[in-house]
Amino acid sequence: MTAPTTTRAIEPLKLPLTCGVDRGVAMRLAATEYDRFLTQLRLLSPTDWGRPTRCPDWDVRAMAGHVLGMADMAASIVESWRQMRAAKQRGGVFIDALTGLQVDKHRELTPANLVDRFAVVGPKAARARRRTPSLIRRRTMPDEQPVSPEQSELWTLGFLLDMCLTRDTWMHRVDIADAIGVDLQLTADHDGVLVADVAAEWARRHGEPCSLMLTGPAGGSWTWGSGGPSLELDAVEFCRLLSGRGAADGLLATRVPF
Repeated sequence: MTAPTTTRAIEPLKLPLTCGVDRGVAMRLAATEYDRFLTQLRLLSPTDWGRPTRCPDWDVRAMAGHVLGMADMAASIVESWRQMRAAKQRGGVFIDALTGLQVDKHRELTPANLVDRFAVVGPKAARARRRTPSLIRRRTMPDEQPVSPEQSELWTLGFLLDMCLTRDTWMHRVDIADAIGVDLQLTADHDGVLVADVAAEWARRHGEPCSLMLTGPAGGSWTWGSGGPSLELDAVEFCRLLSGRGAADGLLATRVPF
């Protein structure tokens, strides 16, 4: 059945970037995504952990270590500052130094240890993100954040804590499912809401009239303005392209942070 089309005005992107969904919804998405990532880890076979992913130099085990490291940051202010300080000391591109630090920190953990650790940290991260006061979330982050190798921009802490950390975990759940060749758990009330927010932000970023139909359980259909091109593709593949995972042109070359 074709999803109903939602017609929206073309809204410009405003910086510093803020979360585009209701905070209560964002916090529900965060808690559910940590839970689904944990479920995915628990279903991995011994051979799955060593499979390569779409992220260069990362197998499934390294990717799980990175996601655990990000959850550690979200769960503890002390751990967050420790990681940021250590990443800056490493030098180079900050986000690369940070994720590399997270992978290295958990390199010695067995798969079982990783799963057990994430089972503890995931709920703590969701709780800490939910409890972060609005005064903190409204603050602009001190450094510009990369959207692509050619583009960086200012975010509020709220965008990072309320949505971007959830997108990061979600996209790596996509990566792992792709790496091990299994179907991804997708539902309209979770993945569909997350994808709809990505689509809305994508439209604000490119600022052009268009119609978009995304297929699959996480899909939907939207029109911004009138007279623009019509695009149709799978919802997960849409997010992969916008994250830089695959060659894209036209409006689909517009990057969205994950």
